[in-house]
Order: sequence, then C-alpha cells, then structure tokens
Amino acid sequence: MTTHDFVATAFYNVIGTLPPALKIMSGDTVVTRTLDAGGYDENEVQRAHGPNPMNGPIFIEGAEPGDALRVEILYMKPTRDTGFTRSVLAANVIDPEAARDLPRSEKTLWDIDRQAMTVMLKEQVAGIENLVLPLSPMIGCFGVAPSHGQAISTATSGAYGGNMDYRLLGPGATIWFPVFAPGALFFLGDCHAVQGDGEIVGTGVETTFEVAVRLTVEKARPMSWPRAEIADDIITIGNARPLDQALQHATTEMLKVLAADYGLTKVAASHLLGQVVRYDIGNVFDPAYTVACRVAKKWLPAR
Repeated sequence: MTTHDFVATAFYNVIGTLPPALKIMSGDTVVTRTLDAGGYDENEVQRAHGPNPMNGPIFIEGAEPGDALRVEILYMKPTRDTGFTRSVLAANVIDPEAARDLPRSEKTLWDIDRQAMTVMLKEQVAGIENLVLPLSPMIGCFGVAPSHGQAISTATSGAYGGNMDYRLLGPGATIWFPVFAPGALFFLGDCHAVQGDGEIVGTGVETTFEVAVRLTVEKARPMSWPRAEIADDIITIGNARPLDQALQHATTEMLKVLAADYGLTKVAASHLLGQVVRYDIGNVFDPAYTVACRVAKKWLPAR
C-alpha cells in the first residue's frame, strides 16, 4: 500500500465526473491539505471561491458501479490558528416570528489553540466570555461522483455523500459510499474544528486541515445511501428534504444493513430499532437535510 501526498492545484464547487487529479490503488492512503469553506488556505490566502471548494477528484483503480468505497479517516490536523462562523441562528431553524427579530449574521472569528486542542471566540461575547470548546475535527463535505454523470453543488448532499455536515464523521470514523462512476472519483473538503448538530448557524468553526484518508474498494457491495462506523456505533445516513424523507432513507438503509450484515428479519430489526435507535441531525441548513440513523454495537448480534 502506498501513501500519496496530494497537493491540490484545482478546487471544485461541484462533486461530479471530472478529470482525475490523482489515481491510486485500492487500499492506498492519501494525505492532503484542504481549504476552508470560503476558499482560503492555511495562510489565509483565497485560492478558490465558496461554497466548500473540494480537493479531488481521486480515481481509485478497480472501483465500478455496484461497488462501495470505504473511506477511513486516519487523522485530521488543523493547519492554522483561526476559524470562522456566522454569528446568529439560521432563519429556518426557528419560528418565523422569531426569525424576524434576528440581527444580521456576521462573520465571526475563532482562535484555534493547536497545542491545547481547544477553540474559543476571538472577541468576547457577553455571557460566554469563558466558553472554551475542545477541538472536535470533522469533514463537512466529502463523497464520490454522483450517478448519470451529474455534477452537483457542494452546497448540498445526496446518495453520493456531499455536504452532510455530520459531526461524527471525523478521525477514527469509517464511511462507505456507493460507487456510481468508474474509479469512484472521491472528493473532500469543508473541514470543521467543531460543530453542533444541524450546523444551525450555517457553519461549523470553518478552518483548514491536513487530512489523511485510506481509500479501499469493496467489490460488489451495493448500497443506496452512505454508511459509517465509529468506535461504538454503526450508522446509516439519508440526505433529502423534507427532514422526514432523510430519516426514511437512513432508516431503510439501516434495515438493509441489519438484514445483510447481521441476519435479522424485518420483525427482529423492527423490535431492535424501535427501542435502541438514535437519530442525529447532520445538517438542516443546506438544500438537502441530513439524518443519521445510529445503533450501538452492544445491541447487535455477533456476525
């Protein structure tokens, strides 16, 4: 297996069937440095425009439609000492009457302490002067080329992944994407230092990272929606609007996982999910919403 140091020279605001920037073998590792969501690099030089410029695409030899691409996030290291957010809640996450009273959202800077691994507001805000958050890196936008040769904005998400903004997709997580195009054509970017569920101010703490991922083709492993695994849980992800449709996609995919990987009937899976499932909201700001269906491994039968 080979490790590739991928220095991106072009960045994309779409995820699609585009000429590969790098070709690798299945099982290889790629190390790359991302821009922030606004297109600024680690030196705060603007090198692309938003939204969410992506590094890629990366062509993985042997990947074909009907396969799955396994993405292991090996590490994420912040590469600068600042990040930014918006300053007020998105209007669509509160009642319309309350939204009318919101002040104008402004770009707000945060300090990132790479030694202490913490994040705090650069300028004090009354009432939260002592707010210091632990660094909790995640990849906001990543995935593979969609079906039928589409090129889809990095502002949204779908079966191919995209701008899911799910806070548990960080170091140590493994994510599977369905492959729709030869070579899979993998993209990543839009990394956050920390973010709450839903990305309800329209951003996490947006900054730049060095990211290492291992990319492996799993042959003849069809799936409809992204899947993931973290230390204690298995996860399926649905991306759609309205929110209930995203939940439906995620739950349907979990039914498939419980049947194919754990041998559960629909009745057994229903009993299990009915009492132990957890739902997380990845994103409720962008055109497609993200819902993650999560089950603790301790409740699953041995494989």
